[in-house]
Amino acid sequence: MSAALQPHDSAASARHDVGAEEWQARVELAALYRLVALHGWDDMIFTHLSARVPGPEQHFLINPYGMFFEEITASALVKVDRDGRVVADNGYGINPAGFTIHSAIHMARPDAHFVIHLHSDQGVAVAAQAEGLLPLTQHALGVLPFLAYHDYEGVALNLDERERLVRDLGEKNLMLLRNHGTLAVGATAAEAWVGLFFLERACRQQVMALSAGRACVLIAPEAAQAEVRAQVTRGMFPMAAKLAWPGLLRLLDRRSPGYAV
Repeated sequence: MSAALQPHDSAASARHDVGAEEWQARVELAALYRLVALHGWDDMIFTHLSARVPGPEQHFLINPYGMFFEEITASALVKVDRDGRVVADNGYGINPAGFTIHSAIHMARPDAHFVIHLHSDQGVAVAAQAEGLLPLTQHALGVLPFLAYHDYEGVALNLDERERLVRDLGEKNLMLLRNHGTLAVGATAAEAWVGLFFLERACRQQVMALSAGRACVLIAPEAAQAEVRAQVTRGMFPMAAKLAWPGLLRLLDRRSPGYAV
C-alpha cells in the first residue's frame, strides 16, 4: 500500500469525529470488507461494499479506492453523498463506477442499509451461464426465492443504468449481475453477509457439479423446492444472520484484527 493510502489520523480521532451510530455502521462495514477478503472473494482493489449512514442526510460509506479489502478499517471508509461526492474528506478517494450500482440501490430501497457486490470466480461463472442459478443444492434452493437478475451493460459508468438495475432487483435481496458478479443487500450487515454467503456457496457448488456435464446433474424435486421455499420465506435467513454475526466478528478478531479502528 502506498504512503498516500496509509491512515493519516489516529483511530481515536476518527472515532470521535462521528456519531455513535455512524461509527457502528463503519465498524460493521469494515468487518464485511475483511470477511470478503478472508473468504478469498475480493478482486484486488475492485468491487465495493457500502453502508447507509444513519440520519436524514442521505450519506453513505464506501471503500477508499486503492486499498485492499484486508486493509480496510472503520476510519478509512469514505463518506459520500447520493451522487458519490465526498462529504467528509479523510484524504481518500473512491471509484465512481463502483458507487453507480450502490447509489441506485440505496436510494431506491430504504431497507438496503448494506450493499455487497463481488466479482468472485464462482459468482461470475454462474452469472455467465445461460440458465443462471439452478436448483441443484440446498444452498441454491435457499437463495432462489430471493434472487433477481440484471443483464450486463458494460462497466457501470452510465448513470442511466441505475433505473434498470433497481427495476430488475425489485424487492429481492440477492442478484446475479449477468457476466459480472453477485450482489446482496440487507437491513443489517449480518443479513447482507449471510445472503451473500449462501449465494456464493450455491454458485461454487453449481460450478463443481457442472464439471460432470449438464446431463449428469440432479435437479432437486419440485416438492423439495417448494418445501425449502416455504421454509426460507418464513424468516430463516434473518434468524441465521443474527446468530452467526457475533461468531463472524470473533473470527475476525482472531484472523484479521484491526478493522474496528
